Amino acid sequence: MIQRDLAPLLRKAATQYPVVAVTGPRQSGKTTLCRSEFPKHEYVSLEPLDEREFARTDPRGFIRKYAEGAVIDEVQNVPELVSYLQGEVDDDPRPGRFVLTGSQHFGLSQAISQSLAGRCGILHLLPPSLAELRRFGELPDRLSEVILTGSYPRIHDRGIAPDRWLADYTATYVERDVRSIAAVADLTTFTTFLRLAAGSTAQELNLTRLGGDAGVSSHTARQWLSVLETSFLVTQLPSWHGNLKKRLVKRSKLHFLDSGLACNLLGITQPGQLDHHPLRGAIFESWVASEIYKQRVHAGLAPALHHLRAISSIEVDLVLERGKECALIETKSGATVSSSFLSKLNQASAMLDEADTWRKPAKYLIHGGVTDHSQSDVRLIPWNAIDSVSWGDK
Repeated sequence: MIQRDLAPLLRKAATQYPVVAVTGPRQSGKTTLCRSEFPKHEYVSLEPLDEREFARTDPRGFIRKYAEGAVIDEVQNVPELVSYLQGEVDDDPRPGRFVLTGSQHFGLSQAISQSLAGRCGILHLLPPSLAELRRFGELPDRLSEVILTGSYPRIHDRGIAPDRWLADYTATYVERDVRSIAAVADLTTFTTFLRLAAGSTAQELNLTRLGGDAGVSSHTARQWLSVLETSFLVTQLPSWHGNLKKRLVKRSKLHFLDSGLACNLLGITQPGQLDHHPLRGAIFESWVASEIYKQRVHAGLAPALHHLRAISSIEVDLVLERGKECALIETKSGATVSSSFLSKLNQASAMLDEADTWRKPAKYLIHGGVTDHSQSDVRLIPWNAIDSVSWGDK
């Protein structure tokens, strides 16, 4: 296993709260992290039917069995157990006694908010960032291979072919998780929706069009998109407005949080396919958004990511609010840096200056080449150096 960036935050939370919950997508490394950080805790998974039934039918007996502390895995399978933990930790509030993990953020967080408010620290673990992936060993030199492989740890730890593993992951997700999160009767149509969503990554979200293409209503499309967000497969980045509310188009952008999964859903299984694919730039933009998103979430920070599109046709891929700085981030998957790439950033920066916003603009261009320097007060960052920049708050 590798050291995860969330580990120090997890250890700190366990000194402050009697219960700590770690949520995130399936196979992101939650169980491995929690068991390695709390080796003296007993471990129990609520995935096996017998343990699940024990926790459901005799919750007090279940908690007594692990009263000295335990890592309780897949706790979303018995969300009612959380309400019984409330009385236990009120009687004995020793910090770090119970560590919960769950793959379905909504089900777990809803139970915690109702029963463990103020008693539980909630952390989110996503698949490893680029910096974390380096700890597995040498990464491929080619951007297309890194994007195509994605970042689920089992692929890197065991050297599994990503196309096969990701296809199995999708099948398991649709057949198991979707049924338990929402009442989706037609899994074939949902799978179509999932693939269409992958084709919309890094695009402004149009639920009417997305639902129509999948053959469902916009209401159903909204529900299904919520399922994808609940599963930590996608995120929506709102339009940044600041003090410019009347000048901006307010439609969120959709981003897949794992580039390998997005590629697999689109049928891209070889680097050569990605090199010439019409969605290469969009997939790269989502990869960049995901890297910044993961770095911040694993540091315990709000993602704080937006996109910018003004009515005046000024657009910037990503806007990151951090302290007094407003980072304007443009992405280009090509290896050649052209001065024309900087025009959007300069226009957006001038617009922000004109609006007299209290945040100071800072300009970044993340690209698929090797150039790493500043040009016209724009920081040029090659893709494989994205983890050399701290995207935390200033």
